Amino acid sequence: MTKRDVLVMVPPLPPQMAQLEETYAVHRYDLAEDKAAFLAEHGPHCEAVATNGHEALTREQLEHLPNVKIVACSSAGYEYIDVDALTEKGIPFTNTSDALSDDVADCAVMLTLATRRHLVQGHAYVQTGEWGRQGMYPLTSAIKGKKAGIAGFGTIGKAIARRFEPMGLEIGYLARSKKDVPYRFFDDVVALADWADILVAIVPGGPETEGMIDARVCEALGPEGTFINVARGSVVNEQDLIAALSSGKLGSAGLDVYLNEPNPDPALTSLPNVTLYPHHASGTVETRDAMAQLVVDNIAACFAGKPLLTPVNDVAPARA
Repeated sequence: MTKRDVLVMVPPLPPQMAQLEETYAVHRYDLAEDKAAFLAEHGPHCEAVATNGHEALTREQLEHLPNVKIVACSSAGYEYIDVDALTEKGIPFTNTSDALSDDVADCAVMLTLATRRHLVQGHAYVQTGEWGRQGMYPLTSAIKGKKAGIAGFGTIGKAIARRFEPMGLEIGYLARSKKDVPYRFFDDVVALADWADILVAIVPGGPETEGMIDARVCEALGPEGTFINVARGSVVNEQDLIAALSSGKLGSAGLDVYLNEPNPDPALTSLPNVTLYPHHASGTVETRDAMAQLVVDNIAACFAGKPLLTPVNDVAPARA
């Protein structure tokens, strides 16, 4: 039986890559030296694309993929993929938000506690012997009773809220429309920041959210406020964030993502009131395995004419 052709723009983890190679005729775009020539040669035969949200898939590239029936993305974010073009062409698109929501929510809580309670600074205080020389570490501020604003209220935003609630935090959220939840709704990020003590960004990346966390937001959050970013580096005007943290107009930040990865601006990373994590919120063995498996399983579902596991756009799989 002839195997279907699959274009691999970004490979999943080795176990899932082995599944693709066993089941399909795999074309390794990621290994091609001349990617344009490779796409022109192999693209017309491919019926599926395996990728992630950090690799561009443009309208122009899709012209070389006339027979593609699904694009399966192994990440939650997909700002470099032209989903509008996929939808216009009737191509289903899937991502992996459902698989990583718990780990990313856990990371948001971890960064909130570490930043607000000075975990990194406290660690250094003990490790360097300052505790013995200087005495008690300065008091920090309690979490209970504070207001947490969540900018973005999809699957992950809701998971963060569920974790914050038993910690005694009052919760507000930013979304396009009001949800059926017992939390305070905001339709403006500056108003949310002005209300909150802690602001967590978990909006999608892309042009609509680029630079939304700017000087106005930082100043509204204030000198006692904390900004947590588990979204994308692009949602922050990084120079505004650096200026606010440096001047004391914003109290602190806990960051998992940055504008320039994996080499973020030293002016940001050297600040004493910033807690840093290396874009690793979903970085557990269990979650990364589940994310990779969703790529394989969504492609298989599409070819079998079954409902997709994690669809993003409203396009049903074409009949095999």
